[in-house]
Amino acid sequence: MASKLEIPMINLSDGYLMPGIGIGCWMGEPGGHEEVKRTVQLALKHEYRHIDTAAYYGNEGAVGEAIRESGVHRPSIFVTTKLPGSGHGNVMEAFNKSLTALGLDYIDLYLMHWPMANDPQTGRALKPEENPTFVETWKTMEGLLETGKVKSIGVSNFSIKNLEILFSKTNLIPSVNQIEIHPCLPNFELVEYCKQKGIAVTGYTPMGRPGAPFYTDPLFLSIAQEHNITVGQVLLAWQVQRGIAPLPKSSNEERSKQNITLTKLSDRAMSQINEFHKQPGMHRTLCFANSVKNGGVFGWTFEELGWDLDERGYGLPK
Repeated sequence: MASKLEIPMINLSDGYLMPGIGIGCWMGEPGGHEEVKRTVQLALKHEYRHIDTAAYYGNEGAVGEAIRESGVHRPSIFVTTKLPGSGHGNVMEAFNKSLTALGLDYIDLYLMHWPMANDPQTGRALKPEENPTFVETWKTMEGLLETGKVKSIGVSNFSIKNLEILFSKTNLIPSVNQIEIHPCLPNFELVEYCKQKGIAVTGYTPMGRPGAPFYTDPLFLSIAQEHNITVGQVLLAWQVQRGIAPLPKSSNEERSKQNITLTKLSDRAMSQINEFHKQPGMHRTLCFANSVKNGGVFGWTFEELGWDLDERGYGLPK
């Protein structure tokens, strides 16, 4: 029987601590008030202390309600929300909208959701050279720290390429980079780069999407059987042991309990999972499989995003 693990606490570069597993609040489309509220209520009941939402998700109000009604001491809950693309031109206004929607006195972590800004009138994704650039947005976000209403700031969906651009023109290193991570898209190089820079990594879509190959693949089934856990728990343990904070989600009570119960995987299992993406056709995005257009997503090409993917969203040959 494998040994059980405590939920780790991750040291952020600014001195704050972030719980090493959280609950994600994206429900597949914006809104879903009741489902989100139930998801967060179950998470807090089962001792999750890291809640991840975003303005774009359209459910900050439900998240805040669940937190206030939980009876859990607010300082023990780590709350993340994110700046929408339409808010890059007025960061303070967007931040205050999120704070008001959540109904909280402060936010633990505020992320730039995407490097691209969107025209607030048309929704068009502005190109990297158009103002506000993500560098300009980041410099404005730095001012939020002076308000006392947010403890840490970071980014999401940033590649090594765009982090390098950011570092060349600013001084404050993001506390966190939130990216897609699962065995089909392990992002080893980016995770290692972030570690070297002192940037903590949180992982979205850590268990893939419906139809993801992990749940029927003999490798994952055998590892789950060997450790007497579910395939979902295998996927989460793999990330936690890499020093990543995964953000699973579930409004099902049994799965919510399972996802917070971590098990240590054997070195052999870790190595096998690390190699999984090298199989033909496996190295790919699962989160954006239906959003890939013209070799990119949400108005930027993969080259502009700095993602090492081809026009279909598959990993490029090495």
